[in-house]
Parts: sequence; structure tokens; C-alpha cells
Amino acid sequence: MQVTTKVQTKQSKTSLWKKPVGFISKIMLLLYALATLYPLYWLAISAFKSNQEFFNRPYAWPLKWQVDNITRAWDLGEMGRAMLNSTFVTVTSVILTVVLGTLAAYALSRFNFKFSGAIKGLFLLGMLIPIHSTLVPLFMFMNKINILDTYWALILPYTAFELSIAIFLSMAYMASIPKEVEEAAMIDGNGWWGVFGRIIFPLCLPVIATVTILAFLRFWNDFSFALVFMNSQAMKTLPLSLSLFSDGFGTDYALTMGAMFIAVIPTIVIYLIFQEQIMKGMVAGSVKG
Repeated sequence: MQVTTKVQTKQSKTSLWKKPVGFISKIMLLLYALATLYPLYWLAISAFKSNQEFFNRPYAWPLKWQVDNITRAWDLGEMGRAMLNSTFVTVTSVILTVVLGTLAAYALSRFNFKFSGAIKGLFLLGMLIPIHSTLVPLFMFMNKINILDTYWALILPYTAFELSIAIFLSMAYMASIPKEVEEAAMIDGNGWWGVFGRIIFPLCLPVIATVTILAFLRFWNDFSFALVFMNSQAMKTLPLSLSLFSDGFGTDYALTMGAMFIAVIPTIVIYLIFQEQIMKGMVAGSVKG
């Protein structure tokens, strides 16, 4: 009886100690969330200010909402065409990255064959190469094969440099999928393609969502590759159109903020669509049983 009372006393003391710690942790997480979201809030209110108000009242709400900042930025920067270019390049690159990455990860994680270790090492080496150090050789190579100023000049390097990350993330996730699932599918008459398409690929949706959002953000916001490989105005992507509002003589901050507000909307939409799958991918394998 005394032992039970002592245990209850210890548990009550522990619970009393945990309550303030839990409260402080929640406050810290709330402050971190606010600090993370504040730049987005600042961008949203700055997009509707005039240049004078942007400097005089940088952190306050606009006295007069300049909605024409959005329309002027859209027209002057030809953002409609730029957004179509960015959408096509980004979506195509993401699809290629996901399909090729999951296929390669499935082959490397499920089959033992000669030089499989060397191939894994090759993809690992791809993660260690500084991307921007390849701009000059890539430019010379694309110039020789005449694909500069085309969509493929961006799609191919985007996919190539993102494949390593996609493969290793997918391999780590596939390691948590029991092989008995594949064996059962094989008994039901599925071939390797059937097992991959009907079993493995659907089960990998959380990690696919993670790869998708990482690749989308990288491709959508890329500036250096588009600047080097795209020359004509008709092929400009969205980051290049944002640079039109700034030159060596000054920057139109009202239009720049309006254009950035337009550019950031697709990334928010993509994240909201895939956020549930991303969270599943982050916690996958953390709990066993």
C-alpha cells in the first residue's frame, strides 16, 4: 500500500513538472511559427503599397490598397507567359524526377545485381557536385546539340540534379515496405511492372509528395539556370520576369512586391495540396509495430 502511494506521489510530481514545460514548449513553437510566417505576411501587405508608403511605413498595413500593383506587374513583366513557361518546365521536370527516381530506387533497393553498389555511389556523388559549377560546361554542351533557349535546356538539368535526392529518399522509404507484400502480389499473377505500379508506387505516395514539393520549390524558384540557358523574352521563366523591375538605376519596389506576391501563390497552393502526404513521409518509419 505504501509502495502504491509513493508511486502515485511520484507520478503526481512528474505531471506537475510536465505541465509548465509543455506550456512553455507550445509557446516556443507558436513564436517560431509566427516568425516563420511573418515574411509571407510582410510580402502580402507590401504588395499593395506605393513606393513612398513602402519606405515610410514598411511594417504597417497599407493606408490605401494599391491593387493595380498586381495588374501592372502582370502586364509589364509579361508574367502570364512567364508563368506558363515556369509551369510547363516545373511540372515536366517534377514528373520525370518522380517517375525515374522511384523506378531507380525500386531497382536499387529490391534487386541485387552487379555494380549496384557502384551505381549507388554514382548517384551519391551527384549529390556532392555543386550545381552552379556545371553552368559553363552545360552551356557549351547544349550549344553543340542546339537545345539552348528551349524547354529541354531546363528540364534535363533540373531532372538530372534532382534525381539523386529523389532516389535516396525513395530507397529509404521503400526499405520500410515488407517484401511479403510484393510476394503476395506476385502470387496473384502480377509481374514486376504490376507490382511496382499497383503496390509499390501507391504505397510510396508520402515520399513522392516530399520529393514533389522539394523539386517543385527548387525548379520554380531557379534563376541562374534560366538566366544562362534562356535568351528570348518568350522563353523567360517567372524568376527572370521578376528581375525586370530592378536595374542599375533603381528598383520599383511596389511592382517587385506585387510580382513576388503572384509568384509565391503557386508554391503555397502546392504545399497545401501535399501537406498531409508530406507529414506522413516525415514520420514514416519512426514508429514500429
